[in-house]
Amino acid sequence: MKVLILAAGRGERMRPLTDQVPKPLLKAGGKSLIQHMVESLVRAGLTDLVLNHAHLGGQIISTLGDGREFGAEITYSAEPEGALETGGGILHALPKLDSDPFAVVNGDIWTDYPFERLPRQIAGLAHLVLVDNPAHHPHGDFLLTDRGRLIPDNQAKDGDVRLTFSGIGVYRHALFDGLKLSRFPLAPLLRSAVARGSVSAEHYAGRWRDIGTPERLADLDRELDST
Repeated sequence: MKVLILAAGRGERMRPLTDQVPKPLLKAGGKSLIQHMVESLVRAGLTDLVLNHAHLGGQIISTLGDGREFGAEITYSAEPEGALETGGGILHALPKLDSDPFAVVNGDIWTDYPFERLPRQIAGLAHLVLVDNPAHHPHGDFLLTDRGRLIPDNQAKDGDVRLTFSGIGVYRHALFDGLKLSRFPLAPLLRSAVARGSVSAEHYAGRWRDIGTPERLADLDRELDST
């Protein structure tokens, strides 16, 4: 199964750190965020990787190269300055993602999620990994049933829980059928698929960090240095 690592964002909330360095190359625990991710995927046997890039993307290519240093095979999906957001970035990279389904992971997260658990086949259009709601996102993103399905909020029942999307998912090409290349987010596509009952999910209760601010990057750096 091919994996797309989303690494094209400008990282506005990380400025001034990202003025000269792309967000995925910011370091914690002595390694860049993107290196942590690539190594985790390779350990799980997911070695066929595609990376999208835009802001200072040449630095990412210079750092990772063709991936052989890390036991991976990396190809790149270059986007125009300003990038195409998550949905547009996936659609733009789709010709390079010749497995169906394929996985997508955010390049600005850190996690000990065991990527070998990702399903190689899914019944619907998408399968998402959800995590406990962090302090900066207390209301979560999606409502998960005890049967591992995502449902609209208006269908909630006792025992269903709202959780946060981790930025890790498995998708079918059909999720993007009929779309024209443009700059657009992934979330509306997912919510539409949820409303049609076409999205499964799992709850991962392990370590996961969304590195969205310099403070969170510093916290992760301290955490990794202490382990």
